[in-house]
Amino acid sequence: MSETPWLTVIGLGENGPDGLCPAALAALASAEVVIGPPRHLALLPDLQAEPIAWPVPFAQGIERLKSLRGRRVVALASGDPFWFGAGAVIARHFTPGEWRAIPGASVFSLVAAHLGWPLEQTLCLGLHAQPMTRLRPYLAPGDRAIVLLRDGSAVATLADYLADMGFGASRLWVCEAMGGPRQQITEGLAEDIGGSFSHPVCVAIAMDGSAQAALPKTSGLADDLFESDGVMTKRPARALTLSALAPRAGEHLLDIGGGSGSISVEWALAHPRCRATTIEGRADRIGLIAANARAFGVENRIEIIEGQLPEALCDLDPPDVIFVGGGLSAELLQTLLAEFAPGTRLVINAVTLEAEMLLAAWQAEQGGELLRVELAQALPLGSRRGWKSAYPLVQWSGTL
Repeated sequence: MSETPWLTVIGLGENGPDGLCPAALAALASAEVVIGPPRHLALLPDLQAEPIAWPVPFAQGIERLKSLRGRRVVALASGDPFWFGAGAVIARHFTPGEWRAIPGASVFSLVAAHLGWPLEQTLCLGLHAQPMTRLRPYLAPGDRAIVLLRDGSAVATLADYLADMGFGASRLWVCEAMGGPRQQITEGLAEDIGGSFSHPVCVAIAMDGSAQAALPKTSGLADDLFESDGVMTKRPARALTLSALAPRAGEHLLDIGGGSGSISVEWALAHPRCRATTIEGRADRIGLIAANARAFGVENRIEIIEGQLPEALCDLDPPDVIFVGGGLSAELLQTLLAEFAPGTRLVINAVTLEAEMLLAAWQAEQGGELLRVELAQALPLGSRRGWKSAYPLVQWSGTL
């Protein structure tokens, strides 16, 4: 490993060189090349090194960095390069001995210091390249968030989204160019904040809205939160199913017979590192799954495959857990045994007599747990009320 890395990643704030530590200033003084976004280069007007503007798209900048290997190079990034910054991307493309990093104060730290918010209790999100729906799982009265935005116009988009979600009473602090001479902070409510804002911009949010507008933290979300054609795993059965699937951090679910995508969505909501692959044979339902994934802000963690069984099961990323919500057959069960690793967890729901017979035979052969659940809902019956029963649900759970 080289004792002196040729590449130094420096976190630069809006106050330019005044905010840099001695080690960062020394790296700049000895650099042959300084590469960074034009805005960052403009904050260092007295460079002795060759300045190179980071190209667009971002990936071209990585290739440009590789071409500079062996020279003394400084790469500029915003604040703390490893908190929603370019540092992690750069580090993935170079060996540890090639680079070092000198972080600066992140915009999250600057905003929290201005507002007096405990940063460890504040949600920090980078929405500069993400949709506003990424906020959906976190919206709750009394919580706080600091979010990075792509540009000034995104402030109105964020405010409108909060209002649409029932959080228009949330107080916002729109923070421009934090830590520098252009710093400006505008305070107002999401439902009526206005003005023109300039990049770089982030927004602090003190969430205020109806408790009913926040997503419950237990499995079994209300059915009317999902778009559906009527065919979906309903709330009580979904809660039972998620309990049997038992999502753990970082696990991958294979959802066979996705329907509206409600199982995959709730799986992804269970933890920020949970992801799902859902297979659905009907094109119209593919759109429903995609719409629900977007609405809950988890579309980046749900892969949707349109295909027929069992062909669609070939060449998939190995799952930790498999759920069969539709398309159950003896051929499918044998394919699961052949395609996936022993020990993979499996949960199967069935409502038809034929599927129930398959699961009874499957349990006799493979073991596992067989559960039969009958649910009934009280509904009007003339001037009175009566019980309306749903189809009995038969559920098998175990491992391959």
